[in-house]
Amino acid sequence: MTDRKDELAGNLAKVERRIADACAAAGRAREEVTLIVVTKTYPASDVRILAELGVRHVAENRDQDAAPKAEACSDLPLTWHFVGQLQTNKVRSVVNYADFVQSVDRSKLVAALSKEAVRAGRELGCLLQVALDAGVSGRGERGGTGPDGIGELADLVAGAPGLRLDGLMTVAPLTGEYAGRQQAAFERLMDLSTDLRRSHPAATMVSAGMSTDLEQAVTAGATHVRVGSAVLGVRPRLG
Repeated sequence: MTDRKDELAGNLAKVERRIADACAAAGRAREEVTLIVVTKTYPASDVRILAELGVRHVAENRDQDAAPKAEACSDLPLTWHFVGQLQTNKVRSVVNYADFVQSVDRSKLVAALSKEAVRAGRELGCLLQVALDAGVSGRGERGGTGPDGIGELADLVAGAPGLRLDGLMTVAPLTGEYAGRQQAAFERLMDLSTDLRRSHPAATMVSAGMSTDLEQAVTAGATHVRVGSAVLGVRPRLG
């Protein structure tokens, strides 16, 4: 366990330095950017080590992994983010542990989240997932609503009992005009955030950037970066 703690501490220090350097280069204070460590596929024991090392925000993308892990770590001072595509049949479980759902992308999901948040007596922070690769369907390859759908969806979340509209999230697209252009993608997200805040001033969160492109996200103005492999390492594929 000591070896693993040393490994995670070293990786975390490198990521912290990258964020600090990116903030300095962009003329931003380090405090403006929150690190969320994506702990998917890694055990609760790693989450405990991260908490010991000062991490306060963790993220998961699959409820079947997240629910038991969150329960095992319920004594820790952690904020849990759900960042994966979310089916409505998993909403009740997710609402039990998630403080934020960053992948809100359709009205049916808003209704389900609202119903379960009210049932659980909780207020759930919601980020709209923006698909910058959205085609004629208005949906992205990895979920999300196209930019044209933000306004209507934002109004739905803002008016839904038990939900709080906190901002926008995106994943740098693999296809379309922003493929391979992370900086441009994140700048577009910031423009969309500015538009959103005209009608919803409190929706100030902008979640963008991962292990390979966190610097571009910080430069663009992201308030939260989601980092997994750069902190936890790359797990070998099964099979």
